[in-house]
Amino acid sequence: MLNLDNENFLSTEQIREKAASIFTEAPAGNVSKHYTHIPTSTILEDMDKLGWKVSDVQQVKARKGIGFQKHLVVFRNPDVVIDGDDGDTVFPQILLTNSHDGKNAFTFTAGLFRMVCANGLVVSTEEFENVKMRHMGYTFQDLQVKIKEMVELLPLTVESMNKMKSTSLSEKDALKFAKLALTTRFDKNQLKVFKINLKDLIKPTRTEDAGGDVWSVFNVVQEKIISGDFTYRIGGKERKAREIKNFNQDIKVNKELFAMASELV
Repeated sequence: MLNLDNENFLSTEQIREKAASIFTEAPAGNVSKHYTHIPTSTILEDMDKLGWKVSDVQQVKARKGIGFQKHLVVFRNPDVVIDGDDGDTVFPQILLTNSHDGKNAFTFTAGLFRMVCANGLVVSTEEFENVKMRHMGYTFQDLQVKIKEMVELLPLTVESMNKMKSTSLSEKDALKFAKLALTTRFDKNQLKVFKINLKDLIKPTRTEDAGGDVWSVFNVVQEKIISGDFTYRIGGKERKAREIKNFNQDIKVNKELFAMASELV
């Protein structure tokens, strides 16, 4: 789960402890001879020059190819912040995924971090499609251009948030959204047999999310689906949903939920 500490950025030692693959100095042995190896740690250094600090890192658990597996780095710039009129302060984030096995390019995705709930969201719009950079020919100047392009699109994110905040949802529509949101976690066959109280899914866990607007409902449902803060019944047994810990699934679910919420406005 992209559940991040808002106040502290990670030190190099903390990053290495959580995701050592970021610092791998050589590629996996089975990569093409044409593959150019750029350690993710180089991107961290270059992003720091641009003012973007590391707030979280994760790596895929691996039995094979340890040290070369896919990993995630979450950057936040303390000088780039969205102060909502309603006190809902949001920090834009940049999520970087990469691996050192030749299977992934540097991929940048836009995200948001809400102070009120220490919760990370992933933005999904046509404007914020994944930005990819090949390892071959990588330069700091190219990175600078890509990040500048993403930052220049931030006003569109603010616009999307404001539209969601200004669009009210009836309880009926909020329940429809919650039901649709479940399809990001469960397949059709599972949803046929799972009995889930949709009213629990839209029930706020904090007063700041008590509004009936799209933004509030979206954040309530998103947090519960990602953190597993709901139960479901199979037959006569009640089970608690599991927290999503795999960052690939986390990003996927987040983007789908954001797209669903955007369609409501």
